[in-house]
Amino acid sequence: MLDGAMGTQLIARGMKAGVCNDLLNVEQPELVADVHLAYAQAGSDAVLTNTFGANRFVLGRHGLADRVRQINTAGAANAHKAVGDGRYVLGDIGPCGDFLEPLGMLKADDLRAAFAEQAEALVAGGVDGLIVETMTALDEAAIAVEAALAAANGRPVFASMSFDAAGGAFRTMMGVDVDSAIAALVSLGVDAVGYNCGTATLVEYVELTRRVVAAARKASPTVRVLAEPNAGKPELVGDQAVYRVTAEQFAEAAAEVCALGVTIIGGCCGTTPDLIAALATRVG
Repeated sequence: MLDGAMGTQLIARGMKAGVCNDLLNVEQPELVADVHLAYAQAGSDAVLTNTFGANRFVLGRHGLADRVRQINTAGAANAHKAVGDGRYVLGDIGPCGDFLEPLGMLKADDLRAAFAEQAEALVAGGVDGLIVETMTALDEAAIAVEAALAAANGRPVFASMSFDAAGGAFRTMMGVDVDSAIAALVSLGVDAVGYNCGTATLVEYVELTRRVVAAARKASPTVRVLAEPNAGKPELVGDQAVYRVTAEQFAEAAAEVCALGVTIIGGCCGTTPDLIAALATRVG
């Protein structure tokens, strides 16, 4: 049982949208720890560090590229302190927000060094495993996973792509289909593979799960499958994304997801400790 959304929970505790959430690991650790604790109390067996954008490229947009190690080690320490013994901490590694050559200007060696720097800092901070998530480009995902595996020193490494429903199929924003994504990630040697985020309804997440599990079983009989669906598809109200799914609806859909073969489950955008508590009660 994983946790739910971090960013919206920080906003609910008074943080303004658009700030560097990762820096809060250093400047307001008690705020971050409060989110971790809320999920642990809701029933999460593992929480993800508040380090989704803590690579040098994302931090560099906030003038913080030289603080990668400090922010990631602090993120790991905050999570461990909040949840205590008996629960796991997964070091969260998200995308860099840029494109590799030839689509963009980013060089593969520079990206590889950035992900290695982050993964090594998370391991130094004491994480129990690493999760590469919300990836949409397969080349970036592969580089991140390889860096995580090299730094993990035997700890588990999970990999998750972000798919959208597209005319009866599911593809990432960069056009990667489910079978191609899962086969490629499994071939790298990850311990679990799956999906998170995206723009799908709960019904679509169940169908996506069916296809991800089938692709994973085709690629490997032993790899675990993970799912972190959003709290359904949001509605835009003014300039705010509003999630209407109830805790009971989320838990019911998650039960269907687990019945299809997912053994590691949590929530992504729009999910709260209340939704995770309902999920834990329903399938825990």
